[in-house]
Amino acid sequence: MRRRIGITLGDVTGIGPEVVTKALASGQLDRRFDYEIIGNPRTRRRADAADWVIEGARRCLAGELAALVTGPVTKELVAPWPGQTELLAHLSRTKKFAMLLASDQLRVALVTTHAPLRDVPALITRQKIVAVVELTRGFCQKLGIRRPRIAVAGLNPHAGEGGLLGHEEQRIIAPAVRLAHAAGPFPADTVFYRALHGEFDAVVAMYHDQGLAPFKLLAFDNGVNVTLGLPFIRTSPDHGTAPDIAGKNRARPGGMIAAINLAAQLVGRR
Repeated sequence: MRRRIGITLGDVTGIGPEVVTKALASGQLDRRFDYEIIGNPRTRRRADAADWVIEGARRCLAGELAALVTGPVTKELVAPWPGQTELLAHLSRTKKFAMLLASDQLRVALVTTHAPLRDVPALITRQKIVAVVELTRGFCQKLGIRRPRIAVAGLNPHAGEGGLLGHEEQRIIAPAVRLAHAAGPFPADTVFYRALHGEFDAVVAMYHDQGLAPFKLLAFDNGVNVTLGLPFIRTSPDHGTAPDIAGKNRARPGGMIAAINLAAQLVGRR
């Protein structure tokens, strides 16, 4: 029997059902696998989206599914969890996990995710940075990169400018970089350019917009969100529910196609 990858529809008032349907009809998916939709596009209950994620996680943990690809949901539907990433970590009892965004051009992992900017400095620890670097290195190795080059961004402008613009780099980030055998900390305004031009295989960013702003500039239509550290493979298109265009047949399925194919690639390498 061929292995099966589950795909949740996401928020039914968004573009999730549309991009899933278009992806499955695209003829661009990895043909080594079967694909199963988890969800009912005719439901009127938006809250069902969280139940579909829970069902997909349960079936992955039971070995019924080889991977899980999740459609986009709004944060309110998975509350009290900040997002699907944190919900899946809770369901699988995973303590060390991270969000990574992947495209053909750039890979970016985040030390903090959905946190207010004012809270970020207190959330950054040596232990967390080391864990994210190690998870990122493992992901790159699964892609076939034998010795991944991982760069770590600083928190402050110019990576603190030797303490003139902040001390987090000296007190927390630089010691973590040494422990994790990574490179940095580098100023965030140059490190992504260097990675894009082949100097690094992935960048570890300190907070959400620091990493996602450059990533989405390059891969707005085909970026993939990967949850690192789970006992199963989970990917998702790196875009939101886009309710303004839902039901208008305008949603582009590139992100969902990329998410499904990356999940299939990772399953194939296991």
